[in-house]
Amino acid sequence: MSDPFAEFRFDSATATDVGRVRSVNEDSHYASDDAGIWLVADGMGGHAAGDFASQTIAGQAATVGRAVSRQDLKQRFLQRLTQANSAILAHSMTLGRGAIGSTLAALLVKDGAYVCVWSGDSRVYRLREGLLQRVSKDHTEVQSLLDAGAITPEEAANWPRKNVITRAIGVTEPPEYEIREGLVADGDLFLICSDGMTEYFEDPEIESVLNEGGALDVLARRFVQGAVDRGGKDNVSVVIMQAHRREPPEQTVEGIFPEFGGLL
Repeated sequence: MSDPFAEFRFDSATATDVGRVRSVNEDSHYASDDAGIWLVADGMGGHAAGDFASQTIAGQAATVGRAVSRQDLKQRFLQRLTQANSAILAHSMTLGRGAIGSTLAALLVKDGAYVCVWSGDSRVYRLREGLLQRVSKDHTEVQSLLDAGAITPEEAANWPRKNVITRAIGVTEPPEYEIREGLVADGDLFLICSDGMTEYFEDPEIESVLNEGGALDVLARRFVQGAVDRGGKDNVSVVIMQAHRREPPEQTVEGIFPEFGGLL
């Protein structure tokens, strides 16, 4: 049950598809409007590896519960992420083969502020007043080259190793991730997705689709189905969340002095 005294209430929707090429969906997602946690994890390492990695992250997130503050929520989530990281590393050792792991794009919201935690190339976007912004920044080889000025955006679009990630959960101890924090505004729309979606949708089109509005589940399915229809080379997962500021409850005399029945 959501907290009636919280500053914001949330609506969310999810969608996922295995795509047209792979036989196993190694993506996992988790969305809890009550806990204030929404995430997508994109596993890597093949069957019994990639799906284990992403499911471990989502499963740990589901144990966070309701936090008392934003800092409490952040600490609880990061503790679970560390536990997931260790479990993935241990599982990798039992398989006796190359590294397994998972990307992560997570959004935590409490007390009118968000915490974005990410590792790899799954993304968190925010649409505010019609304008789209990437909250996360890809941990990829091509992004590092762009940041260094070694290649142009045009070259990056066709870079042969553009899908090579430089961070992931379950690969190193301690886990490598990045955090960004900010304030939430009424009507903010957040989109969290795996690279199976962004392979086929550029930012301007994402902005356009989100601005068309509509039910969140329809929007989520539109992105997922669009990625599948355009090739579906990878698993694709989408979580969409919208924040709505609550109207402050009307304070009545009865509410202040119930023992007097409001008669003063």
